[in-house]
Amino acid sequence: MSIDWREQGVRIVRSDELDDNTPQTPGMTRAAAINFAKAGTSKLWAGTVDIQPDAKTGAHHHGELESVIYVLSGRARMRWGDRLEYVAEAEAGDFIYVPPYVPHQEINASPEEPLHCILVRSDQEAVVVNLDIAPAEESETVWIGPNHPAPG
Repeated sequence: MSIDWREQGVRIVRSDELDDNTPQTPGMTRAAAINFAKAGTSKLWAGTVDIQPDAKTGAHHHGELESVIYVLSGRARMRWGDRLEYVAEAEAGDFIYVPPYVPHQEINASPEEPLHCILVRSDQEAVVVNLDIAPAEESETVWIGPNHPAPG
């Protein structure tokens, strides 16, 4: 059996072909680029997310899914933990990895600038489990890697 690589090979999804018919969060706009409908994928979902200044999600997790966020522009703040007691920030060029079941909150750290990111998930399902978490009064700042000095 021979494979028709022309039809079953590499796919290009142009920037003007993104699909915004995805689950949305107030203050955020998601658009799918790579999914079953656009590229025939069975295990991955990839797309863009644009987050308005000062916008944030509620506490949630994505079940068994793994997520990777690549920051194109702006400043992302992530809070995570049983009480969202840990916090770190990422800027343009940084990657954020969110393991399965980790309670977290995504925040645009800027009150003036939008945050633009690429999002990749390990499945097609838009799994979001909202959590009723009383956030810790003070978060512990966690800086991962030598290129993230404490804010000053």
